[in-house]
Amino acid sequence: MRSRSLRRSVVLGLAALALAACGDGRQASEVAAPPPAVTVVPVATEEIRPSVTFTGRVEARDTVELRARVEGFLEKRLFTEGQDVKEGELLFVIEQAPYKASVAEIKANIEKAKATLQLADVEVERQSQLVARQTGTQQRLDEAIAQQGESRGELARQEASLEKAELELGYTEIHAPIAGRIGRALISVGNFVGPSSGPLATLVSIDPIYVTFPVTQREMLEMRRNRTPDDPPPVIHVQLADGSRYAQAGKVNFIDVTVNEGTDTVLVRATFPNPDRLLVDGQLVTVVAETGEPKSALVIPQQSIQVDQAGAFVLVVDGENKVEVRRIKTGIEVGARLTVTEGLTAGEKVITEGIQKVRPGELVQATEVKPSA
Repeated sequence: MRSRSLRRSVVLGLAALALAACGDGRQASEVAAPPPAVTVVPVATEEIRPSVTFTGRVEARDTVELRARVEGFLEKRLFTEGQDVKEGELLFVIEQAPYKASVAEIKANIEKAKATLQLADVEVERQSQLVARQTGTQQRLDEAIAQQGESRGELARQEASLEKAELELGYTEIHAPIAGRIGRALISVGNFVGPSSGPLATLVSIDPIYVTFPVTQREMLEMRRNRTPDDPPPVIHVQLADGSRYAQAGKVNFIDVTVNEGTDTVLVRATFPNPDRLLVDGQLVTVVAETGEPKSALVIPQQSIQVDQAGAFVLVVDGENKVEVRRIKTGIEVGARLTVTEGLTAGEKVITEGIQKVRPGELVQATEVKPSA
């Protein structure tokens, strides 16, 4: 009995030591866990111009539907769909043989008409001499003159027919009337085409390109009242679907002369360089019209901003690498960033990535990245 109780005491002691060792291991693991990693961006100071945002639509400066002007089978397509073409470049060829034959036939008729007219001229000259010598009759001279007029009219008719035939022959070759980018070929080679067969393809000019956007009467009046003769013209920017700003700035080149009665807006058009073909006809974009003189402002990435019932706030990493909640007031949108009017100072670091992993007052491991425009 005594040996059995001794064995039990030894086993219980070993178990207690094992549990204590496990507890110490857990505590050491918890102490050794590194602080959560976050990415921070310093609050930047930039010169920002006052701006107004609109919804706009990209429009090609010129849009041309290429159509057949004569009937015939489509023989050739000399372009790659979606490529840039030059003004005057040959794009389609309609069968030319019937039109060439017509031109050749009319040219032969012209030679015949010229010979007939020459004979009529000789006859008029002969009859005129006979009448002058009083050996011919006036009636024969009149008939010769009439025949001469008919021959001259037939020659003119044939020459007009030749001009028309050569014009129709020219229509068998369809050239690019403007420089631009050509779309999909809507009719395949080998099909019979004509004026009623619809467009063969569409050609659009895309550099430069237009962006149109509606401006309300209230906004239009406000801009006109706030402008002075010395103010620079508005600078128009385009924000693309991914939030980035198009590199090229635009200029207003047209303001419509009538107001849309349904929306009480005026259509404004700006022109943009488009060398990289990023702007596409029909594309929906955000238009940012910058007016007035630049002003210094604080900007932060939009992804750093959170909103709750109390309003907008950001998480700031202080000098001790601890997280702090900071209530802010935001201003205008600048691409993928927002200006901040209250709550932050230049150089403070706001968290942009890892926001969900941290809590206020927690120690973090911050990696700083440069602010991007």
